[in-house]
Amino acid sequence: MTDYTPPKVWTWETPNGGEFASINRPIAGATHDKPLPVGKHPMQLYSLATPNGQKVTILLEELLALGHSGAEYDAWLIRINTGDQFGSGFVEVNPNSKIPALMDRSGPEPIRVFESGSILLHLAEKFGEFVPMTPGAARTECLNWLFWQMGSAPYVGGGFGHFYYYAPVKIQYAIDRFTMETKRQLDVLNRQLAEREYIAGDDYSIADIAIFPWYGGLVKFDSYSGSEFLSVHEYSHVQRWADTIAERPAVKRGRMVNRAFGELSEQLHERHDASDFDTKTQDKIDG
Repeated sequence: MTDYTPPKVWTWETPNGGEFASINRPIAGATHDKPLPVGKHPMQLYSLATPNGQKVTILLEELLALGHSGAEYDAWLIRINTGDQFGSGFVEVNPNSKIPALMDRSGPEPIRVFESGSILLHLAEKFGEFVPMTPGAARTECLNWLFWQMGSAPYVGGGFGHFYYYAPVKIQYAIDRFTMETKRQLDVLNRQLAEREYIAGDDYSIADIAIFPWYGGLVKFDSYSGSEFLSVHEYSHVQRWADTIAERPAVKRGRMVNRAFGELSEQLHERHDASDFDTKTQDKIDG
């Protein structure tokens, strides 16, 4: 273990050499002038198929599958590794410069919506789907788990994922710390799912849509190549739940949108029409 004594006052000096060193910085705001494109649909999404990005495209595809034409959307690719999120147009939609960001242009005045949990709740309430609309125990339980995910996932992504997979130097203390917390969270879900079909009860909801890309991805799609390290096979109820959700057609489509990595057949860099899924390649967009 390398000894490090923190200085009295931290200063931003040289990049740390990690994968995202070129875009990490301790200040907010735009770095360059770049307006965002606007398509023809009511919903304009600016995103990337990270777990947070997948939440929104999965919900939009679920809403469309139920016949809500007002959920039609254009999904524009934001390449966070090259700093698209620091363009002036994106910062106007999300001053925090994180994907996903949504402009709801269905009303007389556009509404910006940022933070994935806020986007899920905005859309679910707008269309009256995937969240109990009446105040009471069921609605509160759904929101309990939605906010649980929002508060817990940074330990999985920014914690375990960063130190296990991305960090240029492997630090045992950091990996052990975040592995312990990731496994504790998986156990929380496993115990919850032992007694119910979905996270918040008998009905599929935005709680499941929020949690699946993170924890379902961890146990089913080998996120960070850490599934063996985490012994994810131990969490049988999470595995059952993830398998069930992964088979939903809207989930399969939503996971593809704004994906610019992995198997080419699973990528759809931008989505502007339902027919874009037919090619399952980028010929229409990049060609």
